[in-house]
Amino acid sequence: MVDKSPDAFRTISEAAEELDLPQHVLRFWETRFSTIKPLKRGGGRRYYRPDDVMLLKGIRHLLYDKGFTIKGVQKILKDQGPRYVVSMAEGKPLEEILPEIESAQNASDAAVIEDAKLGVGAAGGLDQDARDKLSDVLKDLLECKRMLERARET
Repeated sequence: MVDKSPDAFRTISEAAEELDLPQHVLRFWETRFSTIKPLKRGGGRRYYRPDDVMLLKGIRHLLYDKGFTIKGVQKILKDQGPRYVVSMAEGKPLEEILPEIESAQNASDAAVIEDAKLGVGAAGGLDQDARDKLSDVLKDLLECKRMLERARET
């Protein structure tokens, strides 16, 4: 595998290799854990953000190392939130791993915003001013999403 930046998105094959799991397991987990939402591009290709991979590591740890059932992990995700699951995999308290999680989320957000600026997807036919406005709206929405996730975890 080619060495990628820690902030780079991973294809399903790269994520599966990093997690030492078959690709079909990742696809199955997407159906069981609503918090796993890889970016899907043309042809349905999946791209996992750094925070997606961190969450997958946490889920893998709880299922394979700690012996939880899928229902058990679903309950932990619902009650404690995805950040708690990530901290479980890292073996560190949530407060210690929080900056790393937020860094991964910020890197993912930056990539989505950069795609919008470059005109990837639906914004492709818009002029630069319209794309800049959409980019600003996207930043606001991502910040709202982050605030909602924090509120759900408390």
